[in-house]
Amino acid sequence: MGQLMVVEIYTDGACSGNPGPGGWAAILKSMGREKEISGGEDSTTNNRMELTAALEALRRLKTPCEVHLYSDSSYLVNAFVQDWIGSWKRNGWKNSAKQPVSNRDLWEELDRLASAHTIVWHKVKGHADHEYNNRCDKLAVAESVKRKSNEDGKANDKQ
Repeated sequence: MGQLMVVEIYTDGACSGNPGPGGWAAILKSMGREKEISGGEDSTTNNRMELTAALEALRRLKTPCEVHLYSDSSYLVNAFVQDWIGSWKRNGWKNSAKQPVSNRDLWEELDRLASAHTIVWHKVKGHADHEYNNRCDKLAVAESVKRKSNEDGKANDKQ
């Protein structure tokens, strides 16, 4: 078996209000190349945007890879590092308080996609001076602002 391609992924999510207009972004780096991706939703939560950033990045990988995924979201990173997902699955997608797991749709898809790769999850400090995380933050916030201005425009049309 050949060596897996190594990919670094940096992700971030942003939301204006919780829920509110949100954005997500990711930067994928491999073999000297970079790819920026971003998007958003009109009504969402910060956690959904954090998960979507990782999900969309993993969707771009066409073959099994060795992935180093960097996120400032403890929610995302701890679910894998502390195996919350394993516990949730064993407990019928219920959390430790016996409540349904929030964002189950995204978690199930993330779990499925992550299983195809060897992933090392890295928790980074939010809004610290890390070039790629700062770029992701700017892209995610821009997506959120774009949707907020769309929402504000719609509200003005109704007046």
